[in-house]
Amino acid sequence: MNYFSSNFKLGILGGGQLGKMMLYDTRKFDITTFVLDPSDQAPCKLACNAFTQGDLMDFDTVYNFGKQVDILTFEIENVNVDALEKLENEGVKVYPSSKNLRTIQNKAKQKLFYLDHNLPTSQFSRFAYASEIEDAILNGGLKFPFVWKSAQFGYDGTGVKVVRSLEDLKDLPKGECIAEELIDFKNELAVIVARNPNGDIKTYPVVEMEFHPEANQVEYVICPARIPIDIAKKAQEVALNVSKAYNHVGLLAVEMFLTKDDNILINEVAPRPHNSGHQTIEASYTSQFEQHIRAILNLPLGNTDSKVGGIMVNLVGAENHTGDVVYENIADIMKMDGVTPHIYGKKQTRPFRKMGHVTIVNKDLNVAREVAEKVKNTIKVISK
Repeated sequence: MNYFSSNFKLGILGGGQLGKMMLYDTRKFDITTFVLDPSDQAPCKLACNAFTQGDLMDFDTVYNFGKQVDILTFEIENVNVDALEKLENEGVKVYPSSKNLRTIQNKAKQKLFYLDHNLPTSQFSRFAYASEIEDAILNGGLKFPFVWKSAQFGYDGTGVKVVRSLEDLKDLPKGECIAEELIDFKNELAVIVARNPNGDIKTYPVVEMEFHPEANQVEYVICPARIPIDIAKKAQEVALNVSKAYNHVGLLAVEMFLTKDDNILINEVAPRPHNSGHQTIEASYTSQFEQHIRAILNLPLGNTDSKVGGIMVNLVGAENHTGDVVYENIADIMKMDGVTPHIYGKKQTRPFRKMGHVTIVNKDLNVAREVAEKVKNTIKVISK
């Protein structure tokens, strides 16, 4: 099929920053794009060919949107899977598949999937209701501390909490959840795997993630990870095994823990472009966004090597600031060598909302890390 300057239509569910960055590449290739998002202010709205405002969880909305396109992909997991399944049965190609999304959407199903496929992950218990957790603690089946995760719809620090006492259980949502062993890890790592329907497969270099202690959001992504080569190989091998088990098409970001005794444990996956791959826009031969497009269109996959060391700093709304956004000192960071800001186009800021990111590239990763710190301390995302 000819995708370029043709009648082919690509649909994207979700119109946030990940979709916007995908559209840089569909624009480059002149591919016609349709986007569905609940917000009239969605970052994708300006860059796609046709924008529809609608609820991503509503069956009819997603189904009717999908009937207009040839291939459907998504930049957010919280979409109506039943509609995707019906579309697939009617001949629309959906990548990644509804079957994989159904598993990945639910953290309990996702953990069971790793067990069923002998993939390394932390110990966990599954609960239909949060109220059952207390019984499990009292009868000795569960010990503090552990990580509580909502089974459905948790993301970016929401739906996740470290539980150290009964007191911490108080305000948890009531529904299905898991309690995971709290891993004492050295590092959080991630590997992005790309695969097309032909089965061609490539991995990006391992990255390490430094987290904000309070917001439970990634503060820095560092590529390549500062780990020994044998550990990097082990992490890539685990990621490839996960990809093989899912038999996915598109991108799969595999987040992992490196334990104190150098074991790799899968934390969770995202079947789409991911925060841990933003530095690829400046630092790699092929960005993760272009790679996702290549993969779902069954085109040859691009070179995943890094041209240069890259670090990504998330730009999130400052605490105590809600309202029309102002980026303070942005010109100051642009004076620094190898620094590129990406502003997502969200007009309203609020505490810890993802508003953009900054990439720092340098042949010397230590220099890049120093510049990243300066960037972090200089730019402020505030409200008027």
